[in-house]
Amino acid sequence: MSKNRPYFERRHPWRERAIAIFALINLLLVFFDTSYLYGRDFYLQTIPGLTEFYDPIKGIRPHFETENYLRQVEELEAQVVATGLRSPQVENQLDRLRNSSVNLIEDNPFEVTNKSRILAKIKDEIRQRTGENSARDAFATFWSSAYLDRADWQQEIAFWNAKIKPLIQTNYYRDVGQFGKFIDYFWAIDLPFILVFALDLLSRIASIQRRHPEVNWLEAMLRRWYDLFLLLPFWRWLRVIPVAIRLYHTGFLNLEPVRAEAQRDFVIGFAAELTEMVGIQVIDQMQKSIQLGEVVRWIFHPETRQPYIQVNETDEVEAITTRLVNVGVYDVLPKVQPDIENLVHHSIVSTLNQFPGWQQLQNLPGFNYLPSQLTENVAKSFSKIAYNNLVNTLEDPVAAEITARLSRNFQDALEEELQKKHNLQELQTLLVDLLEEIKINYVKAIEEVGIEKMMEETERLQHKIEAYANMSSSAIQKRV
Repeated sequence: MSKNRPYFERRHPWRERAIAIFALINLLLVFFDTSYLYGRDFYLQTIPGLTEFYDPIKGIRPHFETENYLRQVEELEAQVVATGLRSPQVENQLDRLRNSSVNLIEDNPFEVTNKSRILAKIKDEIRQRTGENSARDAFATFWSSAYLDRADWQQEIAFWNAKIKPLIQTNYYRDVGQFGKFIDYFWAIDLPFILVFALDLLSRIASIQRRHPEVNWLEAMLRRWYDLFLLLPFWRWLRVIPVAIRLYHTGFLNLEPVRAEAQRDFVIGFAAELTEMVGIQVIDQMQKSIQLGEVVRWIFHPETRQPYIQVNETDEVEAITTRLVNVGVYDVLPKVQPDIENLVHHSIVSTLNQFPGWQQLQNLPGFNYLPSQLTENVAKSFSKIAYNNLVNTLEDPVAAEITARLSRNFQDALEEELQKKHNLQELQTLLVDLLEEIKINYVKAIEEVGIEKMMEETERLQHKIEAYANMSSSAIQKRV
């Protein structure tokens, strides 16, 4: 299907490409912002600098309880290095960590950010590491000098830093605004984009109004309805619609297969219903005209066709009849004259064979071929005379007048007979039933394959036109 590019895209291609790329960048930022909370744990492990930069934009800051817990572990490490594992200072640190572990389990600071599964993972890791069944007992065992001395302090602290610490670090606290919603400063990043999109939309509206003064600003804006999604500070994911359209218009994105298929489905459904409605309406109108007797009056009394728009001053029914007669006499009959002669010859022979003594006459010497020659000559002469008389009748003014009178009398007689109740009712019933059958089969054919075949034929012709256009442009470029 043909690609329709708006006027603005054709007039300012480079500007359109720049705006399209600008909108694509904005859309990528919107997707990143929308998915940031889901991917933050990954960013924290792989690109920690990104989380340091973007956490404040989402109102994210370290959770006090989990940060305090990690800080106590770091202080324990420093104390062990300074005074040894069995020192009173280390025992005090371990006692604080056991109490903090109980608070961590009971308070569940991960719940605010829907990360309770992280706490469950931490408890499961500690239970497997210590062999305890209870999470409280597992933490109490893990943070004891006896266990750390027996299991090797260096290995256990390495396990903590590799397995447990990254899980605890994923927790965070998010500030809440005065209306009870999480603070989000992405609007500050998005605002410059919205301003550019707004200026671009205003310039497009102004351009439409300059080219079409009769269009008001609302109508001009509705012609670019999809650009309004770029201005919404909410439901930003809807910007994928205008961005995709802009990339398509500028040639960066090929949406032709999607557009063609969507348009095909719509056109097939709409065309099928429209064709059915039009066809049924036409047949219904014909049935009503037959039932009311309007068809007979329309054919035999053309002067009663009111209101009726005449394209010219010719009576088409009479002209068609005259034309058919002329074609039949001057063009058709000469071509079938041998067949007419054969038919006349056969009729004469059949008639003569019925006379007594005709067979005996053929048996007389010298008369063998006379009957056949005679009948052939008679047949040729008869057909020739009949044809000449028919031509002369059409060309003779007196004969034409007689023929016209005959036609009028025949028409009047036919109309009189058709107006008789039993003939009229029977013909009307037959014609109405015939049209009803046509209507049913017409709709059935459309529902089965009619519109599909029509669309396939249309698409085939469009592909041929596109191929021919490409060949023509290539030939022109070669000549240049």
